[in-house]
Parts: sequence; structure tokens; C-alpha cells
Amino acid sequence: MDRGMVGNPSRGRLQVEVRREGASSVVSPAGELDHHTAELLREPLEGCVREGDARVVVDCSRLDFCDSTGLNVLLGARLKAEAAGGAVHLAAMTPVVARVFEITGAGAVFTVHDTLASALAD
Repeated sequence: MDRGMVGNPSRGRLQVEVRREGASSVVSPAGELDHHTAELLREPLEGCVREGDARVVVDCSRLDFCDSTGLNVLLGARLKAEAAGGAVHLAAMTPVVARVFEITGAGAVFTVHDTLASALAD
């Protein structure tokens, strides 16, 4: 089931695709995740949790940048998913994005996968 795209290129530098892959929802942000674009990711992530998706995988392979606001969106989604009995997994982080998680230590609170395929197979 394809849930489509959210975001508007004229509104920001981030596009977000949401789709179903087996038992997981896959949220794929593309572009820059920062204080200007964070809501474009927050809305679909929280939507997945509200709809009862037990497992949300964020495919970070096309994420070019992530600041502290973007990191907080992902952390908030993780907390909401866990409170609802679910989980948020991260997959295929680019080196720039992985560095943010390394510096802040946030990678320790997520299940992080090298590839989307490994996240979906787990």
C-alpha cells in the first residue's frame, strides 16, 4: 500500500514518502531535515504511530542533512511508538547524518541498520 508523498518542493527542502513493506511502515525522507522542514517528517511519523503501525523504519539513505530539530523529531517519534508498543528503526544513514547520531549519542537509543533491506528482514 502506497501512502504517497507529503511535502511541497516550494515549501521546503524535504520530501517524505510513506509506504508499507510487509509488516513495517517505511518513511523515506529525502533532502534536508532541519528546523524549517521538521514538521514535514513529524506529521507522517506520528501518523504511522496513530494508525497503530507497530514498526516504523526510517530510510535515511536520501537524507542529506539533519540538525538537532530533526533529531528531536526522530527521538519524539521513537518515544511515542514505544509508548504504543511499537518501535522506530533507522536504516541506511548517510555519513553526514550518522555523524549527528554519533556526536549526540542518539544512535544508542535506536535500532540502526546498515541497509533498508536488513531493517526489513530483521
